[in-house]
Amino acid sequence: MSLSGLPLIGVVACNQQIGLHPFNIVGEKYLLSVVNGAKGFPLVIPSLGVDVPIDAILARLDGILFTGSPSNVEPHHYQGPASEHGTHHDPKRDAITLPLIKAAIDAGIPVLGICRGFQEMNVVYGGSLYQKLHEVGTYIEHREDKKAPLDVQYGISHPVNLVAGGLLHDAWGCDTAEVNSVHTQGVERLGEGLQPEAFAPDGLVEAFSVKNAKNFALGVQWHPEWKVTENAFYTAIFEAFGQACRQHAATQVR
Repeated sequence: MSLSGLPLIGVVACNQQIGLHPFNIVGEKYLLSVVNGAKGFPLVIPSLGVDVPIDAILARLDGILFTGSPSNVEPHHYQGPASEHGTHHDPKRDAITLPLIKAAIDAGIPVLGICRGFQEMNVVYGGSLYQKLHEVGTYIEHREDKKAPLDVQYGISHPVNLVAGGLLHDAWGCDTAEVNSVHTQGVERLGEGLQPEAFAPDGLVEAFSVKNAKNFALGVQWHPEWKVTENAFYTAIFEAFGQACRQHAATQVR
């Protein structure tokens, strides 16, 4: 694959213990969605839990994808109650993603947040999260059946209503779309400066964009990276993201 003309898109890794060693890992579906959906080339950004040269990273990238993850944002970042014992957290990821999101958006770097990335964006802008939507009592079931085959877990689950005039509505050209639903947490309080882009039938915010952002800045609660080329709506999301990344790349002298 030639890198000539391809935007370089950072993909944030999760820090995960595998056996006796910590690893930085990214699901292949996210890397392939950058290649096949956004038509860019992915570069993994490790979550090492140390100070990172954010400005130097941003100077070399044309976009950043903040992925989903089995882990949750530690609730002290949004003044939430302590998580239930055994909840999977990734403080080393929190340490890089939370400052990196704001810095990237402020610098005009295109950003797409998926699931955990969507939740990270909400927290960065002062929002809060429900840790267990299914215990709130006012929402439909948003969790997947973990015993089902992957194609069922990531299959279409419910419609979303797109906000007219929004970034998503413009990319898709319709008022509604069908999405998968593979999440336990969700937006409790929407962050300041975020505007809803899509709602689930139960009223839950399922997507938002950043008001007055210099460039593409979108978060979605569902997983459009799943078989991105086989779902026209998911393809439209990544095409819009990729186009913003290419436009940014065209303005850079490296």
